[in-house]
Amino acid sequence: MATDEFISWLKDSWRVIRYPLLEVSGNKITLLSILTAVLFFYASVAMSKIAEKLVGKILKEKTQLDPGVKDSIKRFTRYTVLIVGVLITLDTIGISISSLAALGAVLMVGIGFGLQNITQNFISGLIILLERPIKIGDMVEVKGVRGKIIEIGARSTLIHTRDDVAIIVPNSQFISEQVVNESFSGEKVRLEIKVGVSYGSDPEKVENILLSLSEKHPRVLKHPAPCVFFEGFGASSLDFTLKIWVSDLWNNEGITSDLRFAI
Repeated sequence: MATDEFISWLKDSWRVIRYPLLEVSGNKITLLSILTAVLFFYASVAMSKIAEKLVGKILKEKTQLDPGVKDSIKRFTRYTVLIVGVLITLDTIGISISSLAALGAVLMVGIGFGLQNITQNFISGLIILLERPIKIGDMVEVKGVRGKIIEIGARSTLIHTRDDVAIIVPNSQFISEQVVNESFSGEKVRLEIKVGVSYGSDPEKVENILLSLSEKHPRVLKHPAPCVFFEGFGASSLDFTLKIWVSDLWNNEGITSDLRFAI
């Protein structure tokens, strides 16, 4: 008797989950199709992450590729798998690609009212991955925020400052605002230290002292070599500028501080 009741319960449950809830473009959407779509969606998200990790492991062996290129390939792999998964998910509930045209028109209205910022940041993220004006590891400054890029997401970029603070910056700011990228042309940057000495000082001796101190610092590059410029005659001093090249962008403030103490 219990078996008959269980079988009857299964039949009733199957009938309920297959009961049409609504109809879209002639396709009946049931509870079963919704559950299947949710399952496919979560599987697509998991597969996109797995695909990104697999591509990352393969690209890790390609040492000749720029780290920014590797990250862009990984991101596009994840987005591609996710988009294919979403299309399959929609197909399981009877929404074909042709049906998305009407849905797209509705979405455009929604975007116009409240989703324009999200869409703008997402498209800006794609532009960043394609054109690569910035990449992970770059030292940048945008709208007063300065630090190292540690992650470029679909909507925002994560910047780590020297104060050990993580700042989330919308991707659109890297497209619409002026961005200073110290790492764009390489990992080295030129720094300068301004020095003022009294009018009784020997300019050549000043130059020799500044060059000697900079050459002794272990983190100052020998090529290009440090140089000293006689900038002008100040109101109460002779003005010089010591220019040095360093490859340690993260600690450049410490290098200039060491040289100022030495001077």
